[in-house]
Amino acid sequence: IHYVAPTVWAWKPKRVHAFKARYDRLLCLLPFEPPYFEAVGLDAPFVGHPILEAGADAGDGPAFDLRAYDYLEDEKTDETVNPSLRRQAKILTKHGLFKVRDGIYQVRGFCVSTVTFIDAGAGWIVVDPLTSVEAARAAYELVTEHLGAKPVISVIYSHSHADHYAGVGGVTNAADVAAGKVSVIAPAGFLKEAVSENIIAGPAMLRRARYQFGLTLKHGCCGEATSGLGPRPSMGTASLIAPTIDITHTGQELTIGNVRMVFQITPGTEAPAEMNFFLPDHRAVFMAENANLCMHNLLPARGALVRDAKAWADYLTESIRLFAGESDVMFAAHGIPRFGTEEIVAFLANHRDAYKFLHDQTIRLMNTGLVASEIAEVLKLPDVLAKQWYNRGYYGTMSHNSKAIYQRYLGWYDANPANLNQLPPEPAAKRYVEAMGGQDAVKARAAEAETAGDLRWAATLLNHAVFNDASDRQAREQLAGIYTKLGFEAEAGTWRNIYLTGAQELTDGVANLSPVAANADVLSATTTPMLLDVAAVRVNPAKAEGKSFMVNLRLTDRDETHLVTVENGVLIHEEGIEDKDAGATVTMTRAELIMTLLAGFPVAEFIEKGGIKVEGDAALYETLTGLIEAPKPNFNIVEP
Repeated sequence: IHYVAPTVWAWKPKRVHAFKARYDRLLCLLPFEPPYFEAVGLDAPFVGHPILEAGADAGDGPAFDLRAYDYLEDEKTDETVNPSLRRQAKILTKHGLFKVRDGIYQVRGFCVSTVTFIDAGAGWIVVDPLTSVEAARAAYELVTEHLGAKPVISVIYSHSHADHYAGVGGVTNAADVAAGKVSVIAPAGFLKEAVSENIIAGPAMLRRARYQFGLTLKHGCCGEATSGLGPRPSMGTASLIAPTIDITHTGQELTIGNVRMVFQITPGTEAPAEMNFFLPDHRAVFMAENANLCMHNLLPARGALVRDAKAWADYLTESIRLFAGESDVMFAAHGIPRFGTEEIVAFLANHRDAYKFLHDQTIRLMNTGLVASEIAEVLKLPDVLAKQWYNRGYYGTMSHNSKAIYQRYLGWYDANPANLNQLPPEPAAKRYVEAMGGQDAVKARAAEAETAGDLRWAATLLNHAVFNDASDRQAREQLAGIYTKLGFEAEAGTWRNIYLTGAQELTDGVANLSPVAANADVLSATTTPMLLDVAAVRVNPAKAEGKSFMVNLRLTDRDETHLVTVENGVLIHEEGIEDKDAGATVTMTRAELIMTLLAGFPVAEFIEKGGIKVEGDAALYETLTGLIEAPKPNFNIVEP
């Protein structure tokens, strides 16, 4: 692996600032260890953010700052960062341009994911272009600086998560794709999954993602120390260009430029739409996010549909049979490559066995009567698997993954009647605190548990105290202290971020962040039925009570018709249908539908300007928009 003198960027939307850190070319002696390098020259570092210092809007802040993890080099961080996590974080944040093998290069450490550039002769094939336009553009510029100027002739999205496609605007543009200059390759179903996975429960997922990724934590020895899978996601501009080539089946072959590719479809593994591919002329296999530098999540803490551990393991078995024996190098969408056929086969087999063990033994214990929390307490990988660094729980954990498998098969209910209709957290807390002798008694017992090193029990006690009386500052600070200790101990980057974010919100309150609006690229790719699904889950039933009506929607720019029916507190929509008995027919563009139905712009203003035209009851569409309630992006989590 060659570390090619990197340019270290602190970049901002619309404006770019840079400082240089020149390092010698190096050879990684061990693929499992953080690369050792010696600085041979360092220009004056870029200090501060002049745009912010000049009073510009915070939206112009850096998309990513490669200096953020410098603190990991300080040995004193072992006091506040689990040493195992610190080692993992140093590997994940080693940034720059790396040569995987002739014709294959990666830029790592510029985002939570890794972007790959494959030399196809006439230009680059770019694989998984990071989370933001700014990060992807900086990576492309670094490649150009060291490897020469070449156009991008193809982009591959390995799967439907944003950190693998949202930076596409930094390496190409929609016009070149439309003109046929650039192809965009993705697994079948990619577009639907990319725009739908987070659209319905998006606000709740985004709020929870603050915890999973530590998005509001400061960088430093007492803050965020990566997610365990990669650095913090870059926070720049998101983009999306629809695929032009769908990969529909395993064994499908493509040639882009002078590069031959053979694909393997792996739906339902780490993403609903995902694929691996093999480069026979390079003897190299790309494993997307199906094989990682650590154990992955079967159910992310931010929330998602539960992933299928058995299918994941089975597809890895297929990968071994199809590609591993013909590969000299394996690379992926996160982490570092593996070298040598024997090493690749062993890695994939051991990684596969970890997921299969998780699945099979969770089911075995489940069938003996253990509930999810009991399984999580006793289930451990065999030593032969557990000693492998890539099976350790830096991102996903045995504990959470076993609970996810239980949930996939049996759901949330553990069959104990006491848990069939439990009290919600706040009233339960008040009764627990009363039964234990009051607020002061609970805090005293928590202090005793902390002294005894029983931090989990102390957290449980103090959580009840806070939900009993959120104004009790002592209880809040006591619980924040427990969460901080649990965060410092955690080997999983996600657990560390979750504990420390909980501590932050207990002491400082919830950061009042603005809701994230979908950009034009994402909105363009989102179908109108999906948008109406969003409206349906935002109907306030109290406002809809007693209302029964139908509205025809005509979207002129998309030549679409949709019938919307409101009855019994429910919004139903049907595509391609108009009803002559509808109370109103509303003609408008899709942008006007989004602005009035979902963004809260007054309907009357659009009607007055002639943009929206209504036949029938002129007030009926306004009644419809009045039923839609905006989500709350900053709801409480660690307090009632």
